[in-house]
Amino acid sequence: MPTATVENYLKAIHQLAGDGERPVAIGKVASELEVTPGTATTMMKHLGGRGLVDYVPRRGVRLTAAGDEAALRVLRRHRLVELFLVEVLGLDWGDVHAEAEVLEHVISDKLLARIDEMLGHPTADPHGAPIPDAQGRMPEHAGASLADAGPGRYQLLQVSEDDGSLLAWLSDHGLRPGTRFDLLDHDRPAGILRLRIDGADGVTSLGTSAAGHLLVQAI
Repeated sequence: MPTATVENYLKAIHQLAGDGERPVAIGKVASELEVTPGTATTMMKHLGGRGLVDYVPRRGVRLTAAGDEAALRVLRRHRLVELFLVEVLGLDWGDVHAEAEVLEHVISDKLLARIDEMLGHPTADPHGAPIPDAQGRMPEHAGASLADAGPGRYQLLQVSEDDGSLLAWLSDHGLRPGTRFDLLDHDRPAGILRLRIDGADGVTSLGTSAAGHLLVQAI
């Protein structure tokens, strides 16, 4: 069974790669995990020897099929634990990421299956991130960044940021995954979007930086 350190590296590479096919730069992996590039390089050689990554010096790293499968197992544990902490234990969605970072490495498959069953086999975590199923299949996600959107009607699908202050602000303004709203205008030079959120009074202003962390779908 992979160690917590190995799982953290595989998860980081998977998330940094996104849907792209290009290798992930070692510097980005090191920055994501807050280690030195030398430490990350040493780990890439170790993971390559275990058949979990394809690492080419000065070009970057890709997950192999085995590495991707292992990364998806970690993501599944992490996101199911986050949802359990929010839905069952009542923790705030801004507090569960750090807890799940610890629990994702120690929870048993038996307990995870029970949590999945209790929650009704969910497809998204509290932040709207897709949860891989037990076979490692990732649900399709058609979201696009709100920062790139023009006026229209949208539904918030995912918040791709675990910063507690941003999550608290979004919650205070009624912006959670599933929320629908009208984007009234997008002042690109000023970096300000104005939203009318369903169920909320008045108009809410949002900066482009924050909007870049919101994935939405036009409706």
